[in-house]
Amino acid sequence: MNMTAVAIVAIACWAVVELVNGPKNRKKKQIPSEPDPATLELQKEVEAMRDRIETLEKIVTDEKYDLHRQFDDLKKDKVA
Repeated sequence: MNMTAVAIVAIACWAVVELVNGPKNRKKKQIPSEPDPATLELQKEVEAMRDRIETLEKIVTDEKYDLHRQFDDLKKDKVA
């Protein structure tokens, strides 16, 4: 048997083994039937934080808030 035939047989055997075993690094994806309770709790917490941030953004962008802040700054300057 010459070296070319040995190489062809080795490559063929390697290909068959790879096809049977499948890729090494690919993990089977498992779809959970129910979401994790910790995940649900974190999602609720994130949603609550988003609501709070929206409220704070409304307050901070309000013109009256800026006016009150300017008055407070003036009071601080007057005392100093």
